[in-house]
Amino acid sequence: MGQRIQRFGIGQTAKVMGVMYALMGLIFIPFLLLANAFAPGRSGFGVGLALAMPVLYGVVGAVFAALGCAVYNMVAGWIGGIEIELEEPILDEPAG
Repeated sequence: MGQRIQRFGIGQTAKVMGVMYALMGLIFIPFLLLANAFAPGRSGFGVGLALAMPVLYGVVGAVFAALGCAVYNMVAGWIGGIEIELEEPILDEPAG
């Protein structure tokens, strides 16, 4: 029997997604710095922008997650939420 996600908590989901996007931005810093170091004519972005990217990713990710949750909650109210199927966890039997 399937269950439905009826609604997402907008604030909590936006916080989690903001932190996740900020962490992904941290992963991109070395690549951005390497691209800047090897850019011809040094016309690329600066180190400051590379360091600001995780913050920008986090803020934009949180804003769009909040918007997405609000739209999902509205649509789920009209036509129903996403159906998922959950499985009971398998508990290990004690050795004995």
